Amino acid sequence: MSAAMLSPSAAVAGTHWWRSRTIRRFMRHRLAVLGLVMISIMIFACVVGPHLLPYDELFIDLRARFAPPLTGAHIFGTDPLGRDIAARLFNAGRISLLVGFFAMVLSTLIGTVIGVVAGYYGGRLGAVLMRFVDAFLSFPSIFLLLALAAFIKPSPFMITVIIAVTSWMEIARLVEAEVRSLRERDFVLAARMLGLPNAWIMFREILPNAVGPIIVAATLTVARAILLEAYISFLGYGIQPPLPSWGNMLNGAQQYLDKAPWLAIVPGVAITLAVTSFNFIGDGLRDALDARSDLN
Repeated sequence: MSAAMLSPSAAVAGTHWWRSRTIRRFMRHRLAVLGLVMISIMIFACVVGPHLLPYDELFIDLRARFAPPLTGAHIFGTDPLGRDIAARLFNAGRISLLVGFFAMVLSTLIGTVIGVVAGYYGGRLGAVLMRFVDAFLSFPSIFLLLALAAFIKPSPFMITVIIAVTSWMEIARLVEAEVRSLRERDFVLAARMLGLPNAWIMFREILPNAVGPIIVAATLTVARAILLEAYISFLGYGIQPPLPSWGNMLNGAQQYLDKAPWLAIVPGVAITLAVTSFNFIGDGLRDALDARSDLN
């Protein structure tokens, strides 16, 4: 039976069946579920945690300098100024996770638009756009990121933009390949015969059929953006104190590794858990959205 002959209720039922099967596949991926649980806990801790602590991230207690973890109310210890590590970690997590999320949104938007246009039109326009992508890919992303960060006033917004500008190329190549494989399908040919505008065909007909790989790539981009923010902040080109981020917490901890190793261990573990969890989620989504996948 063709899709045109299906009743609205049958179409909705089919959509609900596909979604439920996708969810079941994802839930069978134990590492992906673990990653989702870890990210949920981290987000909850970063949002609610600062309100449950007796100190804020800027409170200085010189009498409690270098207090080790589990000292009084300082569950993760204190830094060289006596500031509570837990309060700084949770507030830094807000910034690092928001930078990662919004960098993903912006880079996915840029890469998707360029990839859809290049894949749909092909020919000279597609070749020009993809050579533009290749030109960006020819520069090592880390060096390009540091070069941009060195000449722009660091702030969470600008760091987000810089990371997005250096992270959209892989998504563009992925989307271009997907759209190129879909543009000659029957539903696209039917839309052209009906005289629908190219923009409608690209973004309302083709793009929804390519959304699975885009979601997977976007999830992995969050992990990469968190890691890049930590990298440039650790080198001193990213978010600047007193505003905390996981990266600049590591930067401030490097000279105290011998006497206060928890200053580096706590944010390092947070970065590792966040990046690993998003990678696990991406792997789970890849399997769940693949119709050929069978996790039984």
